[in-house]
Amino acid sequence: MYIKNRPSRFVEILIHIMVWTILFSSPFLFMPNDINESWLFFYSRFCFSQLIVIIIFYSNYFLLINKYLFDRKVRTFLTINIIAIIAGSVLMYLVDDVFVPIGSAHHGSAHPGSVPPGEKPPIKLGWMLKIGRDTIFYILTAGLSVAIKMTSQWYSEESQRKELEKNHYEAELKNLKSQLNPHFLFNTLNNIYSLVAISQDRAQSAIHQLSKLLRYVLYDNYETEVPLSKEIEFINNYLDLVKLRFSSKADISFEIKGEPSEWNIAPMLFISLIENAFKHGINGSGKSFVHINLFVDNEKLLFDVENSYFDKHSDDRSGSGIGLDNLRKRLAIIYGKNASFTAGRKDDKFISEIRIIRKNIISHKKSENE
Repeated sequence: MYIKNRPSRFVEILIHIMVWTILFSSPFLFMPNDINESWLFFYSRFCFSQLIVIIIFYSNYFLLINKYLFDRKVRTFLTINIIAIIAGSVLMYLVDDVFVPIGSAHHGSAHPGSVPPGEKPPIKLGWMLKIGRDTIFYILTAGLSVAIKMTSQWYSEESQRKELEKNHYEAELKNLKSQLNPHFLFNTLNNIYSLVAISQDRAQSAIHQLSKLLRYVLYDNYETEVPLSKEIEFINNYLDLVKLRFSSKADISFEIKGEPSEWNIAPMLFISLIENAFKHGINGSGKSFVHINLFVDNEKLLFDVENSYFDKHSDDRSGSGIGLDNLRKRLAIIYGKNASFTAGRKDDKFISEIRIIRKNIISHKKSENE
């Protein structure tokens, strides 16, 4: 699977080359003005030591960690590393024991290891200290390879997890949209069906209004975002359709405050609240109302619906109740913590509200606080 934002193999190799180049070049920072054989011996020993470091590092990085540590064979992994580290430390001790006297002889001493007049004798380490010093260094090298490999593995798995999560959310969102269209059409056709028995002319007008709604549903509903003005036009068309049936029975209003042209919004985000308001808020036996309000400014959007509330009869099967559930899920997937949805009954009213805060406004405020 292709993981977005993951460094390419070429970049990874380039980083390794740069690190080792810097490491092998570091002794030149302390190079004496006149390069003598003693310094060349020191650099040769340094390079030999780094060769062991490379062997320990990459044997872990490319082989041992994948084959044993990730496969939960920790004991085998530790055993191989202990043997390799001890072997490397002993090898470096033998190199020092065999070649240091040679380097001292090249330095001009009459006897290997003798000290020129006026100079302090160098501090000599015992064989246990020498092996212990190199052992610690190689243990740190093995630990570094494990840390880098584990971090790379975690990054890869986290990237895959986020990619799968994103695909899951996108699939779920598509599923919710596919449920939304039939649900919306079901309620709208119920309204037209009721009009047929009242007036055929009004029913024909309703069908014309429905064609406008379907145009929006079919062509704009599958966009990620649409201008808020289009959503407002869609709501007005829907209300015109509903008023053909309920105009004499209910107080219906839609009030807009602010400048909608500055906002884009997920399509058909508010229709579930409106449908729910008419489903529970209109009753021929009592005073009914549906008041819809939209407020927008540069930072936030508030959409609330307040309606009279009447309990449905037990034989009323209009709607399936999936509209508000879908709305909650869509808000969570699309806007996350930047959106909230509340709905509940208060006395003989039902009030529902959607609040959306712009993401760029939140990011801007965070940067200002920092």
